[in-house]
Amino acid sequence: MPREVTAFSNATVKRLRSLRDKKARKEEGLFLAEGLRIIAEARDSGRLPEIIMFSAEGARHPLASEIIGATEAAGGDAIETTPDILSKTSGKDNPQMILGAYGQPETILSAIDRSSAPLWFVAQALRDPGNIGTILRTGDAVGAGGLILIDDSADPYSVEAVRASMGAIFTQKVAKAPWSEFVTWLRGDRANSSVPASKPPTTISRSNTRGPASF
Repeated sequence: MPREVTAFSNATVKRLRSLRDKKARKEEGLFLAEGLRIIAEARDSGRLPEIIMFSAEGARHPLASEIIGATEAAGGDAIETTPDILSKTSGKDNPQMILGAYGQPETILSAIDRSSAPLWFVAQALRDPGNIGTILRTGDAVGAGGLILIDDSADPYSVEAVRASMGAIFTQKVAKAPWSEFVTWLRGDRANSSVPASKPPTTISRSNTRGPASF
């Protein structure tokens, strides 16, 4: 049964609001996703939130009600609250009526099998979180495996990046690495004797602040 929270001083409200900050996201291992479309995309990808927060109006939608129930059944925390608290939590004046806090997956570059997808995106020193979300959305549309962020890039789990991804943050792998580690991974994959010589090469699209390129 969802619990009702109407006070900004509530500990869970404070915790969720803190996730707008990169340091808090790293410490908590959580990130925010807002809107029924993105939360439904997460559910369809096999992900349920650890905490789901919604207004009474938001809970009336059959799909939202279903996801709220599934979250509770999986042991997650379901909270009904006011539109004002949702607005302050998401940082939007006109907030979505439902949002969730999800665990941040830790994807190590060396653990990614480059041959598992025909296309990977790489961005070096990409500072705009909206652009990261757009690349993830594009990757999802074209069947890419994910996005590799090189050097000092924006946080792919920021509210802005997740919002811009329109749910692709849940379908695309995301790894962060320095350039030297990326080059080692790239060369190591080519030298892997387990990859058949007849296998078509994986395409990697590289993007940076100067615009996209491919190699």
